[in-house]
Amino acid sequence: MFTINPYLKFALIIILIGGGAALWASMGIWYGIFFVLIGIVLLVGYLLLGTIQSAAEFMQKMDFDGTEKRLGLTFFPKLLYKPNRAYYYLIKGTLAMHRKQYELAEPLMLQADEIGLPSDNERAMIYMQLSNIAATRNNWTGAMAHFRKVKEFKVTEPAMKEQIRDYEKAMGNRGMAKAGMRGGGFQAGGKRRRPKMR
Repeated sequence: MFTINPYLKFALIIILIGGGAALWASMGIWYGIFFVLIGIVLLVGYLLLGTIQSAAEFMQKMDFDGTEKRLGLTFFPKLLYKPNRAYYYLIKGTLAMHRKQYELAEPLMLQADEIGLPSDNERAMIYMQLSNIAATRNNWTGAMAHFRKVKEFKVTEPAMKEQIRDYEKAMGNRGMAKAGMRGGGFQAGGKRRRPKMR
């Protein structure tokens, strides 16, 4: 999907609204209103959509620093359209997970789920992450509770289905995992193994 670079969008908003207003004031409403309206449409689009799509593109490339910088250009997350607001917190939570900032990741993931994500694939991913956080804390009851939620969702994405199968095998071997626990990770089959995270 085509996206306008956020910096270019900011420049266009300022030029169109400012230039249109100047034309309006100096030459009359019909000379400037067209430019002002286009600028307002771009501004409203930014406020509702933010920079979520371009941040997600950086995330797909595993460019976490780029993701954080691009997400930081969404200055008013509370004004975002509901699905985009959920994705905003999901991406922030995923960044925190990548940096092993679990205390920060958990509430962000829960906030994304509370706002509402458009498909069961994203919701399943959130509860996989929450289960993984609980497992790193040696909280097997919590890990199993979150994983049971994962199983309730209708996951359609093949890669996500594979992750769930792998995680289920690891959870099935949790007895060995507890015995071999080192520093919050868990082992399965004699090797240190963590479920893959999306």
